[in-house]
Amino acid sequence: MLLNIAFLDDATRPAAPRLEGLTAAQRAPGQHLRMIHDHLRHNMETLATLIQRAAAGEASPADVAAETGDLAMVANYRRFGNLCGRYCQVVHTHHSIEDEAIFPALAAQSPVYKAIAERLVAEHEVVHELLVRLIDALNDLAAEPTQSRFEDTKTVYHALERVLLSHLGYEEEAIGDALGYFEIGV
Repeated sequence: MLLNIAFLDDATRPAAPRLEGLTAAQRAPGQHLRMIHDHLRHNMETLATLIQRAAAGEASPADVAAETGDLAMVANYRRFGNLCGRYCQVVHTHHSIEDEAIFPALAAQSPVYKAIAERLVAEHEVVHELLVRLIDALNDLAAEPTQSRFEDTKTVYHALERVLLSHLGYEEEAIGDALGYFEIGV
């Protein structure tokens, strides 16, 4: 799963139709989505720093648990058991809105948007699995800061980073304009 991640192949992702002539108000929901995603991108930077600290023996297992537990995305995964949790206080209920409202509303617009919504849900599952593996690897590294543990952690982190950043970009591109155009979540 870590070395051959088919989800990164843009050719397998359904392409969104280009929506022309959108107003600033129609573009606003996509810009809001990007702001939320920027928060998740910041979380990835925090995790990268934590990997380095744990590898250097500067972070204990308790530090790893505390610092990852404070990340909005991790707290929500733990609280609700998957990336698209039923409730997300910290990130404006982002993930539950996608699963419960945005993706179904988008899927109702056309078969193309239905395929996009299904793909995004599937990618959420991959992101979640990789995040769980990363936290396990970070804890292992903090408990035993060896070169082997460090390499394992880096491998999982880089897989998660590639998948998550690719997913966020795809989601913004595929549904950002559609949110305002179809007045979804507006």
